Amino acid sequence: MASVAWAVLKVLLLLPTQTWRPVGAGNPPDCDSPLASALPRSSFSSSSELSSSHGPGFSRLNRRDGAGGWTPLVSNKYQWLQIDLGERMEVTAVATQGGYGSSDWVTSYLLMFSDGGRNWKQYRREESIWGFPGNTNADSVVHYRLQPPFEARFLRFLPLAWNPRGRIGMRIEVYGCAYKSEVVYFDGQSALLYTLDKKPLKPIRDVISLKFKAMQSNGILLHREGQHGNHITLELIKGKLVFFLNSGNAKLPSTIAPVTLTLGSLLDDQHWHSVLIELLDTQVNFTVDKHTHHFQAKGDSSNLDLNFEISFGGILTPGRSRAFTRKSFHGCLENLYYNGVDVTELAKKHKPQILMMGNVSFSCPQPQTVPVTFLSSRSYLALPGNSGEDKVSVTFQFRTWNRAGHLLFGELQRGSGSFVLFLKDGKLKLSLFQAGQSPRNVTAGAGLNDGQWHSVSFSAKWSHMNVVVDDDTAVQPLVAVLIDSGDTYYFGGCLGNSSGSGCKSPLGGFQGCLRLITIGDKAVDPILVQQGALGSFRDLQIDSCGITDRCLPSYCEHGGECSQSWDTFSCDCLGTGYTGETCHSSLYEQSCEAHKHRGNPSGLYYIDADGSGPLGPFLVYCNMTDSAWTVVRHGGPDAVTLRGAPSGHPLSAVSFAYAAGAGQLRAAVNLAERCEQRLALRCGTARRPDSRDGTPLSWWVGRTNETHTSWGGSLPDAQKCTCGLEGNCIDSQYYCNCDAGRNEWTSDTIVLSQKEHLPVTQIVMTDTGQPHSEADYTLGPLLCRGDKSFWNSASFNTETSYLHFPAFHGELTADVCFFFKTTVSSGVFMENLGITDFIRIELRAPTEVTFSFDVGNGPCEVTVQSPTPFNDNQWHHVRAERNVKGASLQVDQLPQKMQPAPADGHVRLQLNSQLFIGGTATRQRGFLGCIRSLQLNGVALDLEERATVTPGVEPGCAGHCSTYGHLCRNGGRCREKRRGVTCDCAFSAYDGPFCSNEISAYFATGSSMTYHFQEHYTLSENSSSLVSSLYRDVTLTREMITLSFRTTRSPSLLLYVSSFYEEYLSVILANNGSLQIRYKLDRHQNPDAFTFDFKNMADGQLHQVKINREEAVVMVEVNQSAKKQVILSSGTEFNAVKSLILGKVLEAAGADPDTRRAATSDFTGCLSAVRFGRAAPLKAALRPSGPSRVTVRGHVAPMARCAAGAASGSPARELAPRLAGGAGRSGPVDEGEPLVNADRRDSAVMGDTGFLRIGRAGFELLASSDLPASASQSAEITGVSHHARPSLIF
Repeated sequence: MASVAWAVLKVLLLLPTQTWRPVGAGNPPDCDSPLASALPRSSFSSSSELSSSHGPGFSRLNRRDGAGGWTPLVSNKYQWLQIDLGERMEVTAVATQGGYGSSDWVTSYLLMFSDGGRNWKQYRREESIWGFPGNTNADSVVHYRLQPPFEARFLRFLPLAWNPRGRIGMRIEVYGCAYKSEVVYFDGQSALLYTLDKKPLKPIRDVISLKFKAMQSNGILLHREGQHGNHITLELIKGKLVFFLNSGNAKLPSTIAPVTLTLGSLLDDQHWHSVLIELLDTQVNFTVDKHTHHFQAKGDSSNLDLNFEISFGGILTPGRSRAFTRKSFHGCLENLYYNGVDVTELAKKHKPQILMMGNVSFSCPQPQTVPVTFLSSRSYLALPGNSGEDKVSVTFQFRTWNRAGHLLFGELQRGSGSFVLFLKDGKLKLSLFQAGQSPRNVTAGAGLNDGQWHSVSFSAKWSHMNVVVDDDTAVQPLVAVLIDSGDTYYFGGCLGNSSGSGCKSPLGGFQGCLRLITIGDKAVDPILVQQGALGSFRDLQIDSCGITDRCLPSYCEHGGECSQSWDTFSCDCLGTGYTGETCHSSLYEQSCEAHKHRGNPSGLYYIDADGSGPLGPFLVYCNMTDSAWTVVRHGGPDAVTLRGAPSGHPLSAVSFAYAAGAGQLRAAVNLAERCEQRLALRCGTARRPDSRDGTPLSWWVGRTNETHTSWGGSLPDAQKCTCGLEGNCIDSQYYCNCDAGRNEWTSDTIVLSQKEHLPVTQIVMTDTGQPHSEADYTLGPLLCRGDKSFWNSASFNTETSYLHFPAFHGELTADVCFFFKTTVSSGVFMENLGITDFIRIELRAPTEVTFSFDVGNGPCEVTVQSPTPFNDNQWHHVRAERNVKGASLQVDQLPQKMQPAPADGHVRLQLNSQLFIGGTATRQRGFLGCIRSLQLNGVALDLEERATVTPGVEPGCAGHCSTYGHLCRNGGRCREKRRGVTCDCAFSAYDGPFCSNEISAYFATGSSMTYHFQEHYTLSENSSSLVSSLYRDVTLTREMITLSFRTTRSPSLLLYVSSFYEEYLSVILANNGSLQIRYKLDRHQNPDAFTFDFKNMADGQLHQVKINREEAVVMVEVNQSAKKQVILSSGTEFNAVKSLILGKVLEAAGADPDTRRAATSDFTGCLSAVRFGRAAPLKAALRPSGPSRVTVRGHVAPMARCAAGAASGSPARELAPRLAGGAGRSGPVDEGEPLVNADRRDSAVMGDTGFLRIGRAGFELLASSDLPASASQSAEITGVSHHARPSLIF
């Protein structure tokens, strides 16, 4: 019972802790009391007032005294209204009104807050929204609740816009409650040590909460260590908070891997930031302000062994000699709690648990520095120079994200020159221009656009000038000349009438923050500038540094690297596998099916199974057959050998890891129509079956770590191999061959096809004590066929029909992709509405697709226009994306259209209604046609499942060949399937999934191949003239002949077609390698002979020949470029075609002497893509798939491709045969010996043939794990005759 209670307690302590607050700190549940209405008038102040009756004291909400509100003297963006709440309060809401009974009201404003009336911080409503909505009239109240609330004593309202027919006018109220604050101050050389109660039981969970205000960018906030260097440390490093968890000295055994977590940015802004750290065993929750990082450390935290002491503000280790070089914290900690104990209160009461070192006090001093923000490149601050002095001397600090911009410009007295100090490429550069002298330049610092404060000191006097940036000093000698300081220095930019050298520059003005400015020896007070008593300015925000980190949080997805400037951010997607403004869109197809229907051949490809989702791409082999098979190899052993062991002991427990992660594999398997994995098992020598009690002796583990004792496609727990399921085991008493216990080698072939459990991650086999038993097994790769989502479609038959799904949640990034086809001119593809936000994609016109949306900044549209209509009843692909940077729309391969998002606008898309597909909520403008493969942020919607229960919508959509038919090449015909298309290559000289794989053969010396046309064929009444030509007494008036060849022999015969009437066609290479064609269409006349002197074609290179005859007109095309037309005189009819011969012809009766000479010479080389009409002799010989009549003499070996021979430009040489490879290979194949009598056909059936080498990638699949057979790979054919009846039709 105690253990159960302990477990329950741990579960309770693991519940979310965002609402956890220490007692006495923060705001109570009811915290919305008016705070300003009871304040005296003296608590209100302003930049100016129109009159005494328009003063700030009259600005309380709903009051009518005075003129009925505050109105400044001048209505511009530099005015402000300020409230002093008297002490720090929790502020939860604000409200505004215009001036009573007037035309004066503010339509938008900024809200700023401060603890001491200096160094103001701007409140941000959303990630990028600064302004608050104001009023539309004088008397209505606009109330805004602050999420999250903040603590402050001073508030400022800064009008941004107001009624154009009136002035600025405001009445305001602030809501909240009292705020309890316990503060401790560390001066950078002090620390506080808290000794914990040494209770016998270690706390289950450590919780540390605090707020801090940093005066410097580096320092230790807390530290706790153990006996051997174990420690946890919270440290501010360059304005970022870093949490270190270390298990000890590197020389000692480590039980927990070191952990370093970094959160926050610009935390040295002298404002309060909250921290919450929770440690539960090895789980770490680290929260800074609103951002939380959850982390699970590796190892066992019970060995962390920390002492019962924790120090704050620095590292205080009394009695120890260990030295720490880390800097102590300079700043304030507030409401410091450790496991609910108020540490600050203990320190204030000087409790014995507290040891203080150095100057520790209990009040937080207010910062005295006054920063200035340069809001735009047009901003400037003009200050008087130290006129009349013989030197120039300026110091200041700055921080920025911009790599370039002017920092300081000044002119010397009497026009003697000028100087400019500017940033370029993150470096500080100074240029001094003097009359009669070449410009003097000096550079210092690097990477100064990192958002950190950097100190600058610049001086020029008599014979030298120098620039110091932080610790980097650069000096430039000068020609000894008097330097007279000018009257005015311009920081950030220049006044419009300034024209000195370097002031007008393409670099633009500085954007960032400046502070601690001194000119000569005098410090500059920016408050005097704000009051108009010193200098002048434009577009500044004084007494505030408005820098913000646009990379926190980072909107760059999938590991994209965020970089920023003052106004925006950008994402570097290099190496991520993704693209787009935020690295959201995957560069890769989601499946091999998608790769196939882009026309890609078999090969290694990256796939991204969840598209733009969180899972990354991974490498697979795509085997393109009639279906697309995805092959994922494991990294386990190729073969595992087992030998006898004591009864019940594991013989083998082998784990298998894959090139993809568990999530990637799960996504790929879920997409597939079918998955399987093959196990080939061989057993030898008296192996006994399962134990007498039925306990299985072997099992396998699936991807979710579940154990399975069933093998093959059997039901769970059936414990049957494939032979047991099919009833053909060698011993009918058993369900696996290996269980028969025979004294001979037997084998089992097991196909695991329960895809929800695949792939196999472990196989365990035990034995029953047989000392001489022996076995081995091989686990093949994971094989997955097809892609369910790629063809998932719905047909919309009425304009009022639609499919509906739950609301689309794509707040920061939303991408939608799908295919559509239609014949109508317009219709809405999808629509999803929110209260004011919406997203919609529609066909607005026959040539226009429009993507429209609203995220709170007003409606936005992106339109793609096409030169051709989209309503052509073909599939078109649409991809729309909206993110914080903007929106994009692409249709098919048309140029992508983009629309940038407004700067500092709303970024969250908030939708709450149903998602409508194919229509709208109003049932108007519905879509008629088909939508397919719809994905939202990488998640596929099942259109077919929803369509089956929706009136007016049908699952599926026919007519894919109109779009994908072009993939079928070389005479292949597109055939519709229920899901997709297939290419029928029956009448093509090619094969493969797209009829694009060459069928090639190497002809050795003296070899030949004869294709016999049918001697007898029964004609129907409707038989065409081409078919009737198969009869001896029927003529052929036209034919198309194609062939490709590669040889170095001449003369030689390439192709010879004979007839029963001594008519013939010959294609030969003459002695000089020229191409010659001879037609003899009348046995009583001499042949027509034509020579094509394009080039010497016996050069060892691949050449392509295409001959097209229409009666007496013959068109010859060579290498797809050179064309020639000739006219026959011997006749127009080719009668009774008998046979087609490739290679050496033994008898060419009636042929001319040149043809006989070439026929008796040996053709040695490669022939491919040979076709005469619809007859494909090489295909009939090497890929016999039906009746045929082919005779082969001599040595003829299949080749992968004729083009895979000698490289272009290499010396001509005798061509050697190459290993026949898998059809559809994406790379060249290796040389090797011909295979013998192997016939492989396109099929999705598992093969048992050897191994397959895939191009140069060296990606080998073992025999027992062969993927479904690719296109046929026939072996060498030597002296073989096939005598089946042919089915050739011309």
